Amino acid sequence: MLASSSSGLSGSYEDLQRGQVSDALLDFTGGVTVTIKLAEAPGNLWEILTRATFSRTLIGCQTYLGNERVLENGLVDGHAYTLIGIRKVTCKHGPEYLVKLRNPWGKVEWKGDWSDSSSTWELLSPKEKIVLLKKDDDGEFWMTFQDFKVHFKLLVICRLTPGLLSQQVGQKWSYTSQEGRWGKGTTAGGPRKSPHDTFWKNPQFLLSVWKPQEGRMFLMPCSVLVSLLQKPRHRHRNRKPHLAIGFYLFRMSKLYDDQRRLPREFFLENEPLSLPEAFLTEKEVSRELWLEPGTYLIVPCTSETHQEAEFVLRVFSRKHIFYEIGSNSCVVFPKEIVDQTEGQDEFFTKLFEKYPEINAVQLQKILNHMTWSNLGNAQPIFSRDACQGILALLDLNESGTVCIQEFRDLWKQLMLYQDVFHKQDSNRSGCLNWAQLRAAMRGAGIVLSDNICQLMLVRYGGPNFQMDFVSFVLLMLRVEKMEDVFQNLTQDGKGIYLQKAEWLMMTLYS
Repeated sequence: MLASSSSGLSGSYEDLQRGQVSDALLDFTGGVTVTIKLAEAPGNLWEILTRATFSRTLIGCQTYLGNERVLENGLVDGHAYTLIGIRKVTCKHGPEYLVKLRNPWGKVEWKGDWSDSSSTWELLSPKEKIVLLKKDDDGEFWMTFQDFKVHFKLLVICRLTPGLLSQQVGQKWSYTSQEGRWGKGTTAGGPRKSPHDTFWKNPQFLLSVWKPQEGRMFLMPCSVLVSLLQKPRHRHRNRKPHLAIGFYLFRMSKLYDDQRRLPREFFLENEPLSLPEAFLTEKEVSRELWLEPGTYLIVPCTSETHQEAEFVLRVFSRKHIFYEIGSNSCVVFPKEIVDQTEGQDEFFTKLFEKYPEINAVQLQKILNHMTWSNLGNAQPIFSRDACQGILALLDLNESGTVCIQEFRDLWKQLMLYQDVFHKQDSNRSGCLNWAQLRAAMRGAGIVLSDNICQLMLVRYGGPNFQMDFVSFVLLMLRVEKMEDVFQNLTQDGKGIYLQKAEWLMMTLYS
């Protein structure tokens, strides 16, 4: 199936026989290729190869350009090989790092150290020599890792599992792809050069990422792999060269309520977080990014304006939502937010497909359209100030919004608060007195002294010393936040020493 779809994308099976190593691996697997120039290889290249071979990743390599002429050392210039194994061996003089390569011709092999006829095999123990050395003219041979980096130009790793190069082992990834087109006079905006350019006309894609881990205090960058793949501009791909392509990444610092293409002004006011170091004439350009949870804009483009082509933009991450911003699709906030019998995952996904991040106004609409089943007739009314207070407690990156994971955590807390509030509101008045408040807080896992509990009722309750559900939510969120702050600041679990800035921050939370 992969080969069939690849031949359709490329034009024919004949076209799959020629081209770059990266193109071949991409066509036959649908994975994401990473090309490493061996002259500029990272210092941990051996570790990368170790993880790649352990996970059975496809690895190709290529010698320096030539006319496929057999050199004196047995290598073929301008030729593609596959890397099929690596091995660290123990010689009499110390460890040696070896790589095993295969010539797809099935013959013509390396003649240097560790070749089939090399005397260096005598440096190994007889047992290890028997395991590794096979004197067959089958195109397979060993060579040192150092010789490999000297005689080969490119190393191509086809990642079927994103995260290979970032050491995230055993993680579950999600994958989304979107097709697009650069059209002359419409969406072929070219690169970002000057305030008067047409860069803003390029296709625009909204990406919302969030952390897969539970716990709202855990805010760490997420690994996101972005791949831009251009389709052939001719039925036979080798008859017309690839365009030079790349993509830009911007952070969305505020929420845009509609789905219209972002205007020129956005790009005048915002610098990209990531941009092409160089536009590459490759079939695929990919980059692994480490992004904090939030909303981003991806803008793929060609190196020149008015260049026409079709492309596929792919995103791999642990958790994300990814779609193209349309030119005429305006989003209207739904009147009925959610039926609580509906699955939560489905609800969250539908909600954040349209609203990757939620501000105070939208949070107010959501909470006031909720059906609080356990609260009966005393349905709460969340004010704008209350929702801004909630955002201030949950918004760790100070964007004025919450992402989907932060909203998930808030939802779980609200369901817990609703349950404990309902259990203590025995007369169904919609309010708690001092004794009921203390019991409700204990039911949520918060134990405060009687004096502090009384003070909280004075601070957050009404004039008759009764506390409604909205005030209870704000109190509980603040108490949990202050507990987290204390645990982060204390050294022995008994006390803390505050600097002025820390003391001011805590007083503002209180």
